[in-house]
Parts: sequence; structure tokens; C-alpha cells
Amino acid sequence: HYGIWVIFIPAVGGVIVGLMALYGSKAIRGHGIPEAMEQILTNQSKISPSITFLKPLSSAVSIGTGGPFGAEGPIIATGGALGSTVGQLLRISSYERKVLLAAGATAGMSAIFGSPVAAIFLAIELLLFEFSPRSIVPVAVACVTGAAGHHFLFEEGPVFLAASIEVPSNQALAIYSVMGLLLGLLASGITKAVYLIEDAFEKLPVHWMWWPAIGGLIVGVVGYFAPHTLGVGYENITGLLSGEMAIKTVLSLCVLKFISWSIALGSGTSGGTLAPLLTIGGASGILLGYGAQYFFPGVDISLPLAALVGMSAMFSGASRALLTSIVFAIETTGQANALLPLLAACLASFFVSYLLMKNTIMTEKIARRGVHTPHSYEPNLLQTILVKQVVKEKAVIISQDATINEVRAWLNKNRNYQQNFYVLANEQGVFVGVVSSSNLYSLHHEGTQRIGNLIKRRPSILSENDSLRTAVEMMSRENLDVLPVRSDDDGNIVGVISYGDILTVYGKRFDEHRQDRTISLKRRTLKILLHGKNKLMVIRNRKS
Repeated sequence: HYGIWVIFIPAVGGVIVGLMALYGSKAIRGHGIPEAMEQILTNQSKISPSITFLKPLSSAVSIGTGGPFGAEGPIIATGGALGSTVGQLLRISSYERKVLLAAGATAGMSAIFGSPVAAIFLAIELLLFEFSPRSIVPVAVACVTGAAGHHFLFEEGPVFLAASIEVPSNQALAIYSVMGLLLGLLASGITKAVYLIEDAFEKLPVHWMWWPAIGGLIVGVVGYFAPHTLGVGYENITGLLSGEMAIKTVLSLCVLKFISWSIALGSGTSGGTLAPLLTIGGASGILLGYGAQYFFPGVDISLPLAALVGMSAMFSGASRALLTSIVFAIETTGQANALLPLLAACLASFFVSYLLMKNTIMTEKIARRGVHTPHSYEPNLLQTILVKQVVKEKAVIISQDATINEVRAWLNKNRNYQQNFYVLANEQGVFVGVVSSSNLYSLHHEGTQRIGNLIKRRPSILSENDSLRTAVEMMSRENLDVLPVRSDDDGNIVGVISYGDILTVYGKRFDEHRQDRTISLKRRTLKILLHGKNKLMVIRNRKS
């Protein structure tokens, strides 16, 4: 045990972090990953360069003075800030800057744990929100470089040494799956508790700069009675994976580590979530393993495997980074025999979390700010459909030799064909240009002149084998809502495509999900209407 000063040292660290956030950057508060996600989704992946040194410095102060956090979150934020800064200096596109941010963030994680594959999956599930060669290749190269740095700076071999794990029986596999369900419930409860604590700090009648000091004081009190809850606690994870830790210590890690970490994180100090979640999950897995051994004495339940399952299932349920959770456990322990129980438990935890929580521990904070994070990665529909599958053959294509009066008269009789732009062609059916509706009906033109004289520019023309994405990009570039489509054989116009045609494709392709979407839309509309009604009532009360 430490002396009485251990109560006050974390509070001093909290004061320093609060001052750094107040006079440096408020973005250093929190565990790093949500902040990186928010910049990717809302700010074109632009992170202030000051975060590159303020985030690791503030985390070093927080963790070094006893904060119950891991170093991985701050390092991910630091690497992301470095990648974003390089991207801003190079003046590249926002997409390329996003890839650089993800590469820096995951290289940092790979450098700490020596887990390049898990880091790649982390980028896909939490940062990139896509899977494509142009993003995966540079991220993978960065992760391999980070792993090489890990082997150069630290000892080789797995980060967390675990007792040897044998392939479990089918009965044991079923029990580990049930453990995953229970850990999913626990992960959902922990996530909600963290943000309830954060909401409680918001109601305190003191400036937010002092919140980390208050949280640090509670960390110190818990640390006085349970010193192993202080700091990153990677040795606690190794102890849990050995299966030989005393049950009293396991119980205190499960309960007291959660109290210390959740209050400190809710106070807005700087620190990571991965190591605490692994510790709490591993301790919970050990306790569930003891329970399984008691109720099912005939089934061989391994405590080290129960701890590993608990760690991964806790992270999977809290973050919903399913593949990252599984691969990370195997890479950091070297226990390939644990793959099947990890898959079963993490999937069960993921399923429970998906049912019980709208957001995760990574996305709840930014969701409250109105930032929506994707939860599914589907191929771009516009890239999978060709223009010739959508193009209208019976479209309005006007001869350039027709007079303005003739065209106006025909359109007045056929109002269904009126649109913002009209495609013009010559007698051979070759595209010659586009005329806007406002120009056609302008009073400055004589009705007897050829409509071809109104052509001001000749925009690009689509090929029938182009994708709808190409069509959308061309419409945006040309500032048009219709485009002509030419044949690849003779170059003549075969039809016209409009933005309305593209929207219709979306509706047809999602017909099979229409019923679920309609129900969801009705519920969402009801919520909006109720919210709007309450808002109007508030305005009226203010006026009265």
C-alpha cells in the first residue's frame, strides 16, 4: 500500500490536465478515439497540430499521477493528429487526409501492442468506415511500420503472456458463448454508467477545468485501498491471463477499477479506454469462469481462456469493433486455440450491445453533438449500376434546327416533358449542346431563330457504360440535372439521364427493406413532431 499522499497525487495531476485543456486545447479531454472520429466525419479530418504534443503530454501527466487509463487511446489520438497535420501541410484532398489520419492513429496502436492486423481492423471499424485498396494499403503499411517499431523498442513476443490454452470442448464453447451474452449486458451497463457520470459532472456548479481534479481525488481514495487500480495496469491483465490471481484481487479489479476509471473518464481528463475495459472484462471473465466451474463441474472451463474471452467480449460489446476485439486478443497473447470461443463470445456480446444500445462508448459523445457515425459498410450503389441500365430512351432530345417558337409550342402542349435543361442534337443524332429552360423562355430572343443559336456551352457527355457515380460527378461539375448519353458504337445519343432517374434507382434497389424503413420513418417522424410541439410550447411560454 502507498501512503496517504496517494489520495492527493491524482488530484494534482487532474489540476494540471485541466489547466492544459483550458489554456492549451479543450480537445485533449477524453480518450481520443471519439475526437478523431468526429474530425473525420465533420471537419475534413483536420486536427489542430497542437494536439500532437498536448495529447501525449496531458495523458502522461494523467496516467503518471495514477490515472486508471491505458496509453493506447492518447497514442491513437496523437498519431491521428500527426497524420492530419502532415496532410494539411501537403495540401492534399480531405479523403487522402483521412487516410493519413487513420494511418497515424493505427500505427500508434500497433507500436504499443505489436498488433498490426488488429490495428488495421480498428481503422476499418472505427475510423475509415470503408474497405477499399486505396485506404487499406497505406494504413497496412503504417501498421507494419508501427509493429516493427514495437519489436525494435520493446521485447519481442506477445505483449500479454497467458497460460497455455487448449482447444475447448463443445460444452465449454457453449458456456463461453453464454458468457459473451452476459458480458454484452455488462458492457452496455458500463457504457451507460460512464455517460451518466459524465452528465453528473455537467451539473456541478464549478468550472469544467476543476472536474479532472475532483475525479482524480476519487481515484486517489480508491487507490489508497486498492493500489493495483492505479495506472495503466497492463501487469493486471497479464495476471488475469495467468489464471492464478487471488479471487479477492480479481473482484476488486472488477468493481474498484470500474469505479475509479468511470469517474475519472467522466470528469473529462485525458486517458484511454482499452486497457481499463480489458482489465474489467478479464476480471469479469474470471468470475464467470469460477461460476461455470461451480455449476458445471464436468466441463473443463479454463480460467485463462475465461479471462481472455472476458477481455475481448467486453471490448466488443462496449465499442462494437467485433473483428478488432477478436484479432487483438490473439495477436497480443499468441493463443490461436482461443479463436473459436473468442468468435462466439464476441459475437454474442456484439449482438446484445446492438440490441440494447443505440450508440457505443466510442460514439455516444459525438452522437450527442449531432454527429452520425455509420454502422454498416456497404458497396457504393452508384458504382455498381451502369448508365445504360437507367437511361431513358424516350427522352426529350430537340433538333438544333427547330425554331424557338416551335419548341415552346410543343412543350406547352406536352407539359410532362418540361425540365430545367434540354439536350440538343443535329440531324445525325450527334449531341451538340444543352439549353436551359430560362434561356429558352427568355423574352430577349426572337421566336423565329434556330434554338441551336441559344447554345452557350457544350458540356461533357456520358457513355452508356459509365457508372451512375460518374453521372453524379459530371452533373455536379457541369451544374446540370440532365445529361445526354451516347452509344459506344457510333457516338450518337441513345437517351438522357436525370438526377430523378438516379434517385428512382435507390428506391427500387431498397424495396426489400421498405417495410422496415417505413416503420422506422414513422417512429422517427413521431419523435420529431413531438419535439417540435414541445419546442413551440417553450417559445410561446417565453413570449407570454
